[in-house]
Formats: sequence, structure tokens, C-alpha cells
Amino acid sequence: MVLAASEQVKFMQEALYEAQKAAAIGEVPIGCVVVRDGRVIGRGHNLREHSEDATMHAEIMAIQEANAALDSWRLVDCDLFVTLEPCPMCCGAIINSRIRGVYYGAPDKKAGAAGTLMNLLTDSRFNHQAEVYPGVLQEQCATRLTQFFQEVRRKQRLARRRAKRED
Repeated sequence: MVLAASEQVKFMQEALYEAQKAAAIGEVPIGCVVVRDGRVIGRGHNLREHSEDATMHAEIMAIQEANAALDSWRLVDCDLFVTLEPCPMCCGAIINSRIRGVYYGAPDKKAGAAGTLMNLLTDSRFNHQAEVYPGVLQEQCATRLTQFFQEVRRKQRLARRRAKRED
């Protein structure tokens, strides 16, 4: 079931809000929300750097919160909105939690497993498939990531210059 365009925008903006929380603490700005019956039941943003845990992706955190909200590992009739195309790990969590639909903003050319490098979510060899809706607020999602990495590179250049001056 495809959500209305206005709902897609509304919930992707919620995911962008989560991405901003990640950026504010120096994490890669990826945000995610899980939605059921028109309301957000799970939220997450990247925390890999702070937690030193490779599994702390936005999707995993949002799925965990949604599981707790429903007291169930099954997220049937739920949709997931994420600012960057899910990686293979997150696609596995999406499949295993039985999420109905995945809406993502920017494609991930390095790890995208929902259509860019492969599409695990629609592979009929798995016991569950999720519908995939790419490109929701794509420009805003991509711009947020691009600006973040430009700032990281700028800070790295400044640090190298300072280090050279100190030598």
C-alpha cells in the first residue's frame, strides 16, 4: 500500500529531523522513523561513532523502538522512512521484522541494498518482501549528507595545516 505523497513528505521530514540529531553530535546524518496507522512508533539516528558499535544504524534503532512500542518483533503493517538507502544489515532487519514498505531519500552507491547495488528487500527467495519507494525528498537527504562530509573534509584540511605549522 503506497502512502499518499503528503504522508511520504511528512514522515521523511521526521527522518530528516532524526538525521539532524545525528549531525549535531558529529555522527553521519542518517535518520529513520517507523510508522504505523499514520503515526511514528519508532525513531532512530546513527550512533556508530558514539557507541563504538557497528550495528547502531538509524534503521536498527528505529526498528527496536517500534518493536518495544508494539511489544512484538513483528512490524506488520508498518512502513520505514530513512534518509539514506538501507545497507545489507538493515535490509536483513527490515525483512526479519516484516516491515511492509521502505521509503528512502538518497541512494547509497557504496552500500545500497534496496535497489542500487542489489535489492534484498524484493528478493523472492526470502520469506518476506518489502515494497521499496526510492527518492522521497532525495535532494534534501543527499544535500544533508554532502554538506556533512564537506565539513568533515574541511576540518581535516585545517587540522593538517595546523599540524604542519607546528612541525
